[in-house]
Formats: sequence, C-alpha cells, structure tokens
Amino acid sequence: MAEHVRVRFAPSPTGHLHIGGARTAIYNWAFARHHGGTFVLRIEDTDPERSTEENTRAILRALEWLGLDYDEGPGVGGEYGPYFQTQRFESYTKALERLKANAAAYPCFCAPTELEARREASRAKGGFAGYDRTCRSIDPDVAAGRVAAGEPHVWRLKVPENRGAITFADAVRGDVTFPADAVDDLVLVRTDGTATYNFAVTIDDATMAITHVIRGDDHLSNTPKQILIYEALGEPIPVFGHLSMILGSDGKRLSKRHGATSVEAYRDHGYLPEAVMNYLALLGWSLDGETTILSRETLAENFSLDRVSSNPAIFDEEKLDWLDGVYIRELSASGFVDRMVPWLEAAGLADAGDVASRREWFEELAPLVAERIKRMDEIAGVVGFLFKDPITITQEAKEKVLMREGAARSLEAAADVLSQLETFDAASVEATLRSLPEPLKLKPKVVFQAVRVAVTGAAVSLPLFESIALLGKARTLPRLHDAHIWATP
Repeated sequence: MAEHVRVRFAPSPTGHLHIGGARTAIYNWAFARHHGGTFVLRIEDTDPERSTEENTRAILRALEWLGLDYDEGPGVGGEYGPYFQTQRFESYTKALERLKANAAAYPCFCAPTELEARREASRAKGGFAGYDRTCRSIDPDVAAGRVAAGEPHVWRLKVPENRGAITFADAVRGDVTFPADAVDDLVLVRTDGTATYNFAVTIDDATMAITHVIRGDDHLSNTPKQILIYEALGEPIPVFGHLSMILGSDGKRLSKRHGATSVEAYRDHGYLPEAVMNYLALLGWSLDGETTILSRETLAENFSLDRVSSNPAIFDEEKLDWLDGVYIRELSASGFVDRMVPWLEAAGLADAGDVASRREWFEELAPLVAERIKRMDEIAGVVGFLFKDPITITQEAKEKVLMREGAARSLEAAADVLSQLETFDAASVEATLRSLPEPLKLKPKVVFQAVRVAVTGAAVSLPLFESIALLGKARTLPRLHDAHIWATP
C-alpha cells in the first residue's frame, strides 16, 4: 500500500463506549499499526442535548484501558486538528462556499410541513419519496436575493441529474451499488446554519486526509451521500469498509437486555483489557481460523480487512469468560498481585500498603487464586477468609459438614497436631493432616472437609493445605476451636 494510511475512529459522546464501537476502534487501530499509518481519534460532539464532557472522558478512559493509543486527537494534538467536531465549523463554512462557487449547492426555501405534504402525495401515487427539487429551478439571482433578505432556507447538494447508480468497492463487502434514485438533493446545512451529519463527517474526513473509513454497517446507507459530496468538492474518495453488527446470543442486535454493553462495564465486571481486546478482535476477523489467543502485537502485525467477515458476529459472554480466565492464568505471580490490589481495596480487604509490606505472601497466594477465577471481580469472594477474623461459616457448610459424625474429633485432632508444628508451610501441614484419618478411623474426606470449613468458612475453597499455611498457626488454631461448637463428635 503506497499511500500513507490514515484512519479515524469518530465516536459521538452521547454515552459510554459501546462494545460495537470498541471493536470498530480496535480494527482501525490494528489497520493503522499494520500499515505503519496514523490512527486518529475525532469526537463528533455536535448533538448539543446528548453530548457531554463526562461521556467524552468515559470514551477516552475506555480507549486507554484497552490500550488503543491514537496518534492524533484530544490530548495528543496533530496537524489536522481540532479534533472536536464543534470546533470545526469554519471548515464546513469554507466547504459550502466552494460548493456554491461551483454551482454544486443551492438554497431551498421549502418549509418542512410542505415538504412532508409533497412527499406523502408522491408516496400515495407510488412515486419518489425524496426531495422533488422544487427550489433547484429558482433563478440563482432570485435565490440570492431571498437569502439576502433573510428568508429561512437550507442548503442542498445539487446532485448531477445524469449521475446514475453509485457503486463503490467496499473493503469488507465487495462491490456495493445504490440506484440513482437512492439519494436526492440532500441537505448540507440546516436553517440554523449547522452542518448535517453527512456533510460534516465528509468534510472532516476530507480535510483530515483520511484514506480509509472503517465503520459499522449502520453507516452503509450514508456512503452514497458522502461519495456525492466528495465528487462535488473534487476530493479523493477514501476506501470504505463496513463492519457487520454484533448480535446477542438470541440473534438480535446486542443491547442491554443481553447484559453489559459498554467497555467500562466489562472493566468493572473484572475483565482484563487484553482479554476484551482479544475477544473483540475475533468478533468478525480471524488470523487463520484457529488461533484464539491473540496478543496486541500479533493483531497489529497480521490485521487485514480482507479477513474481516461480512456476516454478523455473535457475542458469547461464556467464551469471553473462558478467554479472560486464560489471560488471568498466564499472568506472573507479581503481575497478578498488581492487578489484584484494586479489587482487594474495593472489598475493604487490603490496600496497596498492605500488599507492599507482605509482597511475598501475596505472591504465594496469587497462583492459587488465578487458577480458580475467570474474572478479577471474583477475587474477594475467593480470598475473603484470609483477611477476616472471625469468619462466618455458611449454614450449608455447618449442616452438611460440621454436623456430620466425626467432625468434632477431626477438628480436635487437627488443632492438636498443627499446634505442635514448628515449620508451618504447606508441605508440613499436608503431611501432618494426612496422618489423621487412619488413627481416627475416619475417611480422609470427613477429616479434610471439617478442617476446610473451620478454616475457610465454606465447603469449597482455595487448596486447603496452602490456605492453612498462608493463614499461619496463630490464626488457624482459633478457627479450629471456634468451629468445634457446631461439630458432631
């Protein structure tokens, strides 16, 4: 690819970054990185009622969390700025003046009510429902006089009458054709002087020298309108690539009824950013049809639009959970501890200072936890017993374990032998406790379950012997004694 690739991600700050938008951003980022190009972030904030600074900050946070660094945009700058659409009005005015000078735009004085009445009449006869070009035939001097007199008007694009069908090569879908009557003389500038979406986005892309427009297929119908604007301005038309939508497991468009839909919601649910990025990258693109674990570097090195599917992708949260678990288990002990700190702090179990002062202890804990969770928000429920004294034993564990015959004798014997241990590590604890069932004439399961419930509060927990070693003798023995009141001899 000879030309310097420039792509953009242009979200509207009317809400948090949706999973679908995040995938679009990932594909743009990967395409730019693969070609050594430029990834631009542009904020399309022209909806005054819904665009907010908080939503903009949320979008920036989500992109940062995913690791999608942009080369130009808010906070970064660049020679093609500004990067907020509300700050680019001057470029729309200049573009409209160019179109006026080329007789490619004209004022339309039709009131919305009369426009709708004419459309309805045309529809009733089975005719064209677009603009009927009533004002196109007004003498330019007369039209200019009406404009100068302050008569309300919009500015429309004068689409060539012999333009014919609009065909373009979509990088994802192949050749796409819209019939000639699919686009009427569309409005470029509204009565209040603001640019319409299609005019603004085309001017932005043209003045920012965007070479490839990679976006969701909900914008497919906008493409012929934008191509006509490019042609009227004499600007090069970028390559378009339209991504299929993401569907929920029920085959319907992904929405809140399927669960979380924003990137930050998945962050708050405990997913790792590299897992989310990996998963979203594979929702419509594949490396070879087999590879599931995909690093950022591998994605950037291999991404291409010709491997993007035009079929809708299905969002499977169970698969995301599995993938997140894989990434969690691949973390080093030190890396896991670093990721664990915010979750411990949120649960009120430990803070960064506690971790720093007992780093070795936490790194011993890390692999035990990593093997048993799929998301980081599960950590508190798994490790809570290591931080709280006294612990709460679940009613189910009391009834099914401690009230079983032999539980009391198991706890007494365990407390006795563990109190005599000088080296309180996992290996020593295991060897000591494994010596108990035979002289007690009890099954190992009875002994170990009683001890587990007494020490952890539940019948299912982290590995027993390692948990006892992590607790230490001074905290383990009181738990064995406290649980004895529930136990059956």
